[in-house]
Amino acid sequence: MPTLQKPTVPPPAVPSSAPSPRPPTPPRCADRPWPDAAATVLALVLPVVCVGCGVADRALCRACRSALDALPTRTRLVAGVRLDAAHEYDGLVRTLVLEWKLRGRVDVVRGLTRRTADLVRSALAAAPAGTVVLRVPPSPRGHRRRGFDPVVTVLRRAGVRRARALRRVPLPDPVRGDGPHAAGAAGRGQKERTAIERVAATVGTLAADGVDGQDVVLVDDVVTTGVTMAEAIRAVRAAGGRVVRCVAVATVEV
Repeated sequence: MPTLQKPTVPPPAVPSSAPSPRPPTPPRCADRPWPDAAATVLALVLPVVCVGCGVADRALCRACRSALDALPTRTRLVAGVRLDAAHEYDGLVRTLVLEWKLRGRVDVVRGLTRRTADLVRSALAAAPAGTVVLRVPPSPRGHRRRGFDPVVTVLRRAGVRRARALRRVPLPDPVRGDGPHAAGAAGRGQKERTAIERVAATVGTLAADGVDGQDVVLVDDVVTTGVTMAEAIRAVRAAGGRVVRCVAVATVEV
């Protein structure tokens, strides 16, 4: 007779010491967890909307921050000196700068100042040892209205403390002189003046102290026509210094 085999019985399962798998953790914002959490809490008390697209609860939402980071830097020449600008002064950048300078919105400048600070550090790394940083001062009217200098914020982000500013030289009115274009420009702002009037109102208004024989990096917030930056370069050269680089938050494409 054929031998019948007993069915094989599997051994009893031994409880595993390994913990059971946990459900997947929802994704978190890995790039800015604490600032985003703080912004969320603050938005409950002080509601804000993104200045770029209007989405709620962020002064500058993640999508607009990414769009800002994707914008290219700009390079141009001013009075024969290379100017590196973190952004072109247009679109979202223009909106952020105006919110910062006109309304004192320091909560929207992180992206602007970070990239500009990187340019300042790069300019100093490429410059000769002992190079000094000078600020292009804001207009007296703008400084009175804002109560702060935007360039100081940029330089603090770059780790440059106590950077001196060029000195404003008061000249007689109207429009800082008695030339043929003075009377027409009196009482008008920079935007309302013609190119000749802007030059006439700017040349000779800045002076540099203590830069004889030194290399200088000039820093400004926004460069449009380049007249003010050109005057800053002239002032440094007149004092015996050499401008090796200019840096700005934004510039108009020319």
